[in-house]
Amino acid sequence: MPLTAKPLSGLKVIELGTLIAGPFASRICAEFGAQVIKVESPDGGDPLRKWRKLYEGTSLWWFVQARNKQSLTLNLKHPDGLAILKQLLGDADILIENFRPGVLEKLGLGWETLHALNPKLVMVRLSGFGQTGPMKDQPGFGAVGESMGGLRYITGFEDRPPVRTGISIGDSIAALWGVIGALMALRHREVNGGNGQVVDVALYEAIFAMMESMVPEFDVFGFIRERTGNIMPGITPSSIHTTADGKHVQIGANGDAIFKRFMQAIDRNDLANDPALASNDGRDSRRDELYGVIDRWVNSQSLDSVLATLNQAEVPASRIYSAEDMFSDPQFLAREMFIQAKLPDGKDFKMPGIVPKLSETPGSSEWVGPELGEHNNVVLASLGYDAARIARLRESGAI
Repeated sequence: MPLTAKPLSGLKVIELGTLIAGPFASRICAEFGAQVIKVESPDGGDPLRKWRKLYEGTSLWWFVQARNKQSLTLNLKHPDGLAILKQLLGDADILIENFRPGVLEKLGLGWETLHALNPKLVMVRLSGFGQTGPMKDQPGFGAVGESMGGLRYITGFEDRPPVRTGISIGDSIAALWGVIGALMALRHREVNGGNGQVVDVALYEAIFAMMESMVPEFDVFGFIRERTGNIMPGITPSSIHTTADGKHVQIGANGDAIFKRFMQAIDRNDLANDPALASNDGRDSRRDELYGVIDRWVNSQSLDSVLATLNQAEVPASRIYSAEDMFSDPQFLAREMFIQAKLPDGKDFKMPGIVPKLSETPGSSEWVGPELGEHNNVVLASLGYDAARIARLRESGAI
């Protein structure tokens, strides 16, 4: 196997998504070797190009989210633009789209049409509420999925309204489910001799699937999990505490043996040896007492002192990292979690590294997010279009 081989080399992925969920799914494919052709509107392209911090007019997020992708502009309302897309899909392995249900059908690109065109095609559809059900036609961003799926209800402090998690986690989790589903469908296609199929991911269901024991707890006990701030409800002790120098530290000492070591390390042998605290149910029943003890100890120490004591005692703990903390952290550096890249003007900048780490066929970042339509000529030439025909397509507004 060549040293440059990647696990998804040879796969052709067409991305019709915008913003977060669809593009993040195809980004993962691109990082691990798939040819990803991102189809964008000639009129500005993906709105993500203008989101958050801009460098010379382009989002830094864009350069990461679209790395390793080819940008092809197609006007899907123009018959020639639509014909090019159908040609691309004729031999594609995966189509990733996150339009509202019904949009592709109106373009004549519904599943039945695409399946007849290319029986091997796997179609990943990411939407707010899925392709069926009474809400399927409603618009639904990640924030709505996080709300309906249960995440926002339990996020925050009990005496305040729900809060968001700080990133668009609903979109990102949906993207991961989309990739998992696509790989399952490819496995079925290649190993079981099956045809392509639809991978239907609803954002609210992507979140709902992560909600741990919420469903049986309500069904059996009528228990509704509420917001609990920085503690992990029912699992004690696991919380965030503030040090004497104003830093924040997460301590997870909820394992039985770990709790005992923790109490011994902070000179609370009375608690370490208390048989009532030997298991989680006993500790959780005395949660407020234990968190008071931990708070007082952490409040009296510097962050470095807290971490040194807990590391020595083999108690899981971490400072709460900012981006600045990460940039100089030996663990991040040892794991190559920052990739050096160049912006279009040649300026060096860092991008996040590749996840997961594969020992034999690792992923990589070959180039940053492309300019709008940067690969028009290359992609169209691969379909048999000569320079004159491409020029006519451009003049007609098809690309």
